[in-house]
Amino acid sequence: MTMLNQHASEQLATLLARFGLAAATPFSNWIDGYLQEGEGEEITLINPATGEMLIRYRDAGQALVERAAHAAKRGQHQWMALTASERGRRMNAALSGLQGHEEALAQLESIVAGKPIRDCRAEVGKVREMFEYYAGWCDKQHGEVIPVPTSHLNYVRHMPYGVVGQITPWNAPMFTCAWQLAPAIAAGNGVVLKPSELTPFSSVVIAKLLESGGLPQGLINIVNGLGKTTGTALTDHPAIAKLVFVGSPESGRMIAQAGARRLVPSVLELGGKSANIVFSDAKLEDAVAGAQAAIFAAAGQSCVAGSRLLVEHSVFEVVTTRLARAAEQIQVGLPSDEATRMGPLQNRRQFEHVTRMIEAAVAAGARVLTGGKRPAGLPDEAQGYFIEPTVLVDVTPEMDIAQQEVFGPVVVAMAFNDEAHAIRLANETRFGLAGAVWSQDVARAHRVAGQLRAGTVWINSYKAISVMSPFGGFGDSGFGRSSGLDGLREYTVPQSVWVETAPEASVAFGYGSGVG
Repeated sequence: MTMLNQHASEQLATLLARFGLAAATPFSNWIDGYLQEGEGEEITLINPATGEMLIRYRDAGQALVERAAHAAKRGQHQWMALTASERGRRMNAALSGLQGHEEALAQLESIVAGKPIRDCRAEVGKVREMFEYYAGWCDKQHGEVIPVPTSHLNYVRHMPYGVVGQITPWNAPMFTCAWQLAPAIAAGNGVVLKPSELTPFSSVVIAKLLESGGLPQGLINIVNGLGKTTGTALTDHPAIAKLVFVGSPESGRMIAQAGARRLVPSVLELGGKSANIVFSDAKLEDAVAGAQAAIFAAAGQSCVAGSRLLVEHSVFEVVTTRLARAAEQIQVGLPSDEATRMGPLQNRRQFEHVTRMIEAAVAAGARVLTGGKRPAGLPDEAQGYFIEPTVLVDVTPEMDIAQQEVFGPVVVAMAFNDEAHAIRLANETRFGLAGAVWSQDVARAHRVAGQLRAGTVWINSYKAISVMSPFGGFGDSGFGRSSGLDGLREYTVPQSVWVETAPEASVAFGYGSGVG
């Protein structure tokens, strides 16, 4: 091990010990209010920045999923026995468990996920934001009275599913954990959540801290392990009434199939190949800054990354040249460095995928304007999965690099001739998660946005996301919505209640009028 890796390993051990997850045999699951060690095969975590081993832990396995599901069922019954207002108060109070641990949480996430520490600090703040927002919804999930043409009083109320299963990804484990936990419990559900096996610990810590702040024991349970074992046990468990998955389209299909076999609904938030459209009348300095943030933040490991830059032909060279120069100024380095703006890719498999995609694009005729290789000037110990911010031009729409999700710091730039051409290029993909339009022509900006097949569209901006606004996609980007009221409704089932009010009730035979 290098000295840096020893330091990272020691720092991780200290952080885990702080939260009760002993580093020698990590208790990597939170079930029914207790830390529990896995019972399956050993899983090795690698330091994304150095490529060296960080720690080992054990796969949870089927028996622990069974315990977690039963705990969630009991916890959900206790939760729903409270009034809606009390549930809201407890969600707010639970945030007290995070108090004083914010920096430790950020460091834990930075080490294991390989994300710059400055980004992880911001994500800790998002955890608080999500719980505060959904706590306010607990006593505002109003029903409706339907003016049915009979003597009945018909009202609709929103009921929890019971126990939901959630699977979150490695690119933003802490953010997506809170993103799904908060609406699920605000709607009255118990939860069994499985993070990616590559980023297991921050979700366990969040659940543990929230429960210490006052959430019922067993309401939130975290199981860690491989998809083929722990993930399958979760999706197949009969107590799970709904599945929520954030990840790749390939895995999303398997989740949807598993749910379909049991007639269990699912929400899938999958990948993207988002189009970032720049018209010639845009404020080009803003558009270039937006394009840079759209693809290079989080090393491009974001489902909404603006990985396709579509630029009007007359300003194509200006925009791409400026973007390449801006990319070369990005500080790439160790996640722990306060100056780092872009860290490594999270794992070797993703690193190899991104590298192959760049090489295949060049072989197909694309030209590297900047990047495409390992950054120069990194510290000797930084032997992990680093790739330079990369801009590709001379790309045609049919190339794999223009159609397939790279999930790395790689943007493909293509020119368009007019508005119709821009819309056609933007929609020529199986994905439909996000997109952006840069133009000072307000009418055109709204017109183009309305024709993009994308769940989120920004105008003269990129990556503005709030817990208050619905998020999700079309096509291979999945279905259903997270965040906002729509995200809350994904965790409820409408129940229609009919109350006869006539003095002499009339019961129809079959689907009659029912008029009293």
